[in-house]
Order: sequence, then C-alpha cells, then structure tokens
Amino acid sequence: MIPAHVPDEPPLTYADSFDIPVLFRNGPAKKPRRQWRTAKHKPWVGSGGFPATDGWYVSTTTWREIIKAAIEVGRDVTPHLRNQPRYAHGELVARVAPLYAYLGMHPVMPQFPVRGTKGRRLTLNPVYAYGTERSAKNAAAYRLGMTMTEWACRSLLGLGQTEHLELGGPIPALINTFKDPKEKLPDLWGQHQAEGRYWLIEAKGGDVGLSTLRKGWTQLAAGSKIFSSYSHRTVLVGACVRPGDDLFLTIDHDLHPGQSPITPAGFDIDHESAVAPDSLEDRLGDSDDALIGAARAQMLIYLALRSVPASQLRTVPVPADRASRHRRSWLTTPLEGDDLTLDLRAEVRKTASRTERHIPRASIRSMGLDDFLTCRIPGTEVHLGMSRKLFAACKRLHEEDLAIAQHTPGLRAEDQPADGQELSDDAQEEQRLTQRRIFRERQEKARPRLRPLLRYAYEQGKRSDWSDLLGRSREPELDLEGDEGLLEAATPETYLAVSRYGLPPALA
Repeated sequence: MIPAHVPDEPPLTYADSFDIPVLFRNGPAKKPRRQWRTAKHKPWVGSGGFPATDGWYVSTTTWREIIKAAIEVGRDVTPHLRNQPRYAHGELVARVAPLYAYLGMHPVMPQFPVRGTKGRRLTLNPVYAYGTERSAKNAAAYRLGMTMTEWACRSLLGLGQTEHLELGGPIPALINTFKDPKEKLPDLWGQHQAEGRYWLIEAKGGDVGLSTLRKGWTQLAAGSKIFSSYSHRTVLVGACVRPGDDLFLTIDHDLHPGQSPITPAGFDIDHESAVAPDSLEDRLGDSDDALIGAARAQMLIYLALRSVPASQLRTVPVPADRASRHRRSWLTTPLEGDDLTLDLRAEVRKTASRTERHIPRASIRSMGLDDFLTCRIPGTEVHLGMSRKLFAACKRLHEEDLAIAQHTPGLRAEDQPADGQELSDDAQEEQRLTQRRIFRERQEKARPRLRPLLRYAYEQGKRSDWSDLLGRSREPELDLEGDEGLLEAATPETYLAVSRYGLPPALA
C-alpha cells in the first residue's frame, strides 16, 4: 500500500511552469547521482541549437509544451484511421494519459539556485511509485522518453518537425531499412535548418542507466552508417526519473561530417541566416512543402475535430496576425500573458450582446481576430484545435490519402488477408511496416500534384465558413467568455489548452 505518511491530496492547482535540469555530454556515461540537485546549472538561454560547452543546464518550460510534444511525436497512425477517424481520439488519449497518470510536481530548493527558474520540478507520483505493475511502468517509460525527447529537440534545441524513422526519410538507402521489425535503429530523424544537417535521435525513458544508454548509442551507430555520406548529428536523450527524484534529461551527442542534406523542392534554405528555431508553420505562406508537412503533422488533430459531435465543437478567438505567434524559443505562445490576444478579445466582447454568440465571420476578421476550431479530447483535460486554413489543407490532404489507399493494391480493404490475426507478432508488425512504407512512398510520389491542390485549399480556407468545412448546417459556437480553468496556447495555425487542475499530487 501507499505509506501513511504520503498525504491523500486533491489534484493541485499549478502555474503550468516548472524547471527541467539537462546534462549535455559527448557520449553515454553513468547516471549522475543527484547532480541535478547539487550541480551548478547554467540558465538555458534559448539558443535554438546545442550549447557551446557540455555540462548542466536548467530550462523552465510549461505543461503545454510537454503536451504539445506528446501529441506530435511517434509513429504516424493516421493511415490506419482513414475509414475510422473517430479512433483518433483514442490515439491522442494514449499519448497523454500516461503523463497525467504518473507525473506530479513538487517544490525544490537546489543547492545553487538559478535566477529566473520556478523552483518546481516534475517527479513520479505515489500511484507509480507504489501501485503500478512493471509492464505498465515500461509502457509509461516509453511514452515519457518519446515526449521528453521531442520536447528537448524541438522546444529546447530548435529542431524542425521530427519523423519516425520507420517511414524512411530523405536518404534513398532508408527506403527498405525497416523491412525487418527486429532491426534495431533509432526512433526519429529531423533536419535542423540552422545547423544545416540531419539529426538521428533515440529516446529512452524511466530509470535510465548506462546499459540502456549504450543500447541507444548502438542503435544510433546503426542509423549513422546509413547517413554516413551526409552531415548529421546523433542525439541520445535519456528522460531519467525514479520515485522520490526529480525528472532530468541526459543528452549525449556526436557530430558526423559529410555533404549537405538534400533540400526538398520548395524549400529555400540559407543556413547562414537560419538562426531562429525552425517551424513549418512559420513558412506556410511561401513553401508548399512546408504546408504539406504541417498538414501531415496535424492530421491526427484534424481527424479528431471532424469526428466529434457538433455539440462538442467550439471556436476561440485568436489574433489573425500570425507573426505574433511565430516561434521564437518554444513551440507555443501562452495566451494568458499575450496583451494582443487579451485586448482583441476584450474588444469583441464589448461589441457582442450577452445573448448573441454567433458573430458574423466578417465582423470577427474586421476586429483583427480569427476563430480557431477546438474541442476537448474525450478522456483528457486537453483541448486541441486549428485554424480554418490549416483545417482546409488537412481536409484536402485526407481526401487525397483516401484516394491513394483505395487505388493501391495491398492497402485496400479487400486486399487485407482474412487470417491476419493468425500471424505471429513479428509477422503482423512486418506487414504493418510494409503497408506504411508503401503508403508513404505513394504519398511522396504524389507530392508534385499535391502542392497546388493544398495551396488552393489553404487559401480558400480563410474565405470558408466552418459549417462548409465541416459539412454541417450550423456554425460552431464562438466562445467569447473563455474558461478561467484553462491555460491556453497557440502557434500560427494550431491551438492547445490544458486545465489548471490537471496534474496529480507528487510525493510529499
């Protein structure tokens, strides 16, 4: 049982910000013993890349950033949801539920405090420490490792959108890499525009020790052989946490020289001037490939929005000026302290009567606002949403993906083997990998045709009503009052909010 000295506390009200210690090293080493509490940490200054020197750093972040990373990292499951989009909610729950179930927050007093930090850190809660079975801990460790790796690479270090390596990548040799599900290779890859190189990334989570990190380093070495002729960085992230200890990260890394990365058509990259953190959404206006990438990255959210009952949808007003939310250091812009958002929302409330909730879209636009479609993901305290333009692009991409699947032998429903459930786990996994790879290859083959189609849909989206985009007779209700229990954040085209009361208590 949970010991009597652990108080039975209600979920805490939290300020949505906490500190994460990060140790940069040039290769796997033994787990530091409580150095995350006693070492002299340097404050993280948001450089958008690796620090000049290794050592201990501390970064302050928000729960919203962690949730944003959780919902966007990992395998692309949307090809399997072509005909059953409602199951997108289940995948989103699976990505965030372990974090809510097992993580808590507690106050800390480091031996060497760093100015500007919050004095709060994540830890494991009593449920995990005393009542969770080993298999559940392993599953939670995987999700924690992937989430914190995504957060570190994108929010902290300025990497662009990550992709699961099993889908292949820019290197031709990767096409057949994952035919064997037993092949041990890294989890993710991405391209860092400021560095001008690829990143190969492996994630580990839980009570991460030296043996686990060495296995990860071996996986990175196998992937590095495939990328050998291209300039790349190998990155091994260990999200280390044990009951009673703070969550901290170890980031072991190495550089591999080579030729410049392959630049996709449509991207005009100047590596000397690309010093700001990279985000696809910052380039949607001038890059068709960035638009395709952003639509694919948000497809899970699109499927969730289009499949919920109309009564669960609402729209929230956000500034129409995307530049106010362009990424600078984090993935998202918190809205509770954004003066532009607060002022514009106050203005639109003054012009609306208490009973009139369906304000014409033209009136909203004339006030400098856009309305993002949102819904609460059932079974979570998370609200997700996106703009009209990105929703319209996702809708067109989904239609094209359906057509690809329906015209590709091996992906059609009638081509699925009736005795598939009789196959071994490895055989089923190999079958899924093959299907995903074929689907991805067809997507890439269709890219030249998709560019003008998604661009047209994106531009038409800003002139469309939500009722037309959703195929429903009524417009979703515009939420002018807001929810004081929510902490909101936005990017140029997406929306995320979490409950202030979402985290369970930690160990006393």
